[in-house]
Amino acid sequence: MITVHHLEASRSQRILWLLEELGLKYEVKLYKRDPKTMLAPVALKEVHPLGKSPIITDGDTTVAETGAIVEYIIEKYGEGRLIPAPGTDERRRYTYWLHYAEGSAMPLLVMKLIFTEMPKRGPRLIAPLLRMISNQVGDKFLDPNIAAHVRFWEDSLANSTWFAGTELTGADIMMSFPVEAANARGALRGNFPRINAFLAAAHARPAYQRALARGGPYPYA
Repeated sequence: MITVHHLEASRSQRILWLLEELGLKYEVKLYKRDPKTMLAPVALKEVHPLGKSPIITDGDTTVAETGAIVEYIIEKYGEGRLIPAPGTDERRRYTYWLHYAEGSAMPLLVMKLIFTEMPKRGPRLIAPLLRMISNQVGDKFLDPNIAAHVRFWEDSLANSTWFAGTELTGADIMMSFPVEAANARGALRGNFPRINAFLAAAHARPAYQRALARGGPYPYA
């Protein structure tokens, strides 16, 4: 049976959703964040040297990185579900968004989080300087680039609810977290009906709701 090494309130929530969509049996081993640093606990390094969630164990197999886990589960257990047919335009789109989610979208959103938190976590004496740096980086680099990506998402959904076509795929599960993170940072305010509809459709799925019940509190939902 698959065990999901699941860090609370993290990207690994997507793996639970994927497993629920496929109707697979699995176990959840929940890890709490350090209350001071909000980082993953050292115990995760006993499962994988980098100590980052998500990680799954499936018998003697250990797989890390969300995209790699999604590919592994769909290939081994999907029976053709949640992935378009080879050689189709939908398959090309699927592959692109599956890798784009962590490769292009998330680095900007992580940087936004870091620079937002920097003035709060740095020495109080230099907090005004850190706030100025944070604002400058946000205004001149992060916010315009994140806005460009959100507009790209909106335009890419012009002809379908889902990123790879008319049916939910693993690419949508991968994209759910960048969209949720962007929403949490206020980037979806404005005229973005398609991407907001995507988020609403994802959250409304029974499998998504079951995954929330298994994974514990998840602020992005």
